Amino acid sequence: MPAGTTQQRESAEPRDAPAIGRAPENRRQAIVKLVWVAMWMLYLGAPVSDLAEGGHGLTATVLGWLGLAAFVAAYLCIVFLRTNAEHQPRWVYGQLLLLGALGLLMTFTLGDAFLVLFVYLAVGCGAVLPGRQARWAIPLVTAVLAAVAGLTGASQDLVLSLLVPCLLGGYAMTGVRQLVRTTRELREARAAVAQLAATEERLRLARDLHDLLGHSLSLITLKSELAGRMLPGRPEDAAAQVADIERVSRQALVDVREAVSGYRRPTLAAEFAGARDVLQAAGIRARLPGTVTAPLTPEAEGALAWALREAVTNVVRHSGASRCTVTVEEDEGTVRLTVADDGRGPGTGGTHRGNGLTGLEERLLLAGGRLETAADGGFTLRAVVPAHYAHGHDPGAAGGGPVDGARGPGRAAGT
Repeated sequence: MPAGTTQQRESAEPRDAPAIGRAPENRRQAIVKLVWVAMWMLYLGAPVSDLAEGGHGLTATVLGWLGLAAFVAAYLCIVFLRTNAEHQPRWVYGQLLLLGALGLLMTFTLGDAFLVLFVYLAVGCGAVLPGRQARWAIPLVTAVLAAVAGLTGASQDLVLSLLVPCLLGGYAMTGVRQLVRTTRELREARAAVAQLAATEERLRLARDLHDLLGHSLSLITLKSELAGRMLPGRPEDAAAQVADIERVSRQALVDVREAVSGYRRPTLAAEFAGARDVLQAAGIRARLPGTVTAPLTPEAEGALAWALREAVTNVVRHSGASRCTVTVEEDEGTVRLTVADDGRGPGTGGTHRGNGLTGLEERLLLAGGRLETAADGGFTLRAVVPAHYAHGHDPGAAGGGPVDGARGPGRAAGT
């Protein structure tokens, strides 16, 4: 498999995704698949018992064991190696013919206890043959089983107990093969979608940067050339052009920063959903706002979203809390996000802020806000940013209060 395809599949799938639809890629997957295939070998109890009871001569018993071992090896070879394959080489058909020949030979020479081998043959046909070929091969094997049973004088009960598994087992494996094919197609489609999404994102970023910088860089180039021509005799005009160049370049830098930050700026809605899931997974009872209608600029909302992420991370990792409450309130021209827990607080370190809270405070300052913390029977983090009032907005409309969020199973272990 090409390296690019492997990387696309790994990026589109979780690491614990099931291996159905592709051949085993490591020892663990190979062992698991071999165990599942080997479980069906329990149905060979009748032939094994027949050979173990010693009802045949020494030569017949030895040849019987060798023939049964060859049958099992051939069956495992095609089912283990070729079930996931879309196109089968010629040797697979030879293996199926070998299974049929061994089944006929051992049934006629050793007795009707070996009729069960035809069930394995039908299952093998369903597992590796294409749909059209399997549809006629499975009934043919079933018919051969019935004919051989009639020739060997097998009991009617034995024949009926084998015909149904032979027919249904074979067609069940055709369904499994179809499932494998569908899973493979879905996996390839998912990898293609992931690649297309990444390509589209790169194109969008390139398009936005071109729109932002194309005009600015062209203007900077023209003004630089003009300033160069003015320098010998018109230094004041050249200085004015250089000042324009500085202004345009600074604005271009601001535009690029805003564009890049727009790609990675979190939102409160997304962070509320993520916080609810994280707290629930940690076994912490959570109360979070249902909706937030407070007037916020994108910069202020991004700062509050980062504050919520940092606060929830600290609650899960360090607080040992069993309850966490998140509120968003609007008051006197500001919007205040509060995250309070009933954990052990900052401990012996007092209210010293680590790198995470220091960086969060810097983000809030850039958005015109501030960070407040308090240790009062737990830990409370409060992020405050200025509200943004559009024309006609009612300042009294505050953000939603706390509503029941996710309820975890109890206190988180090891937080």
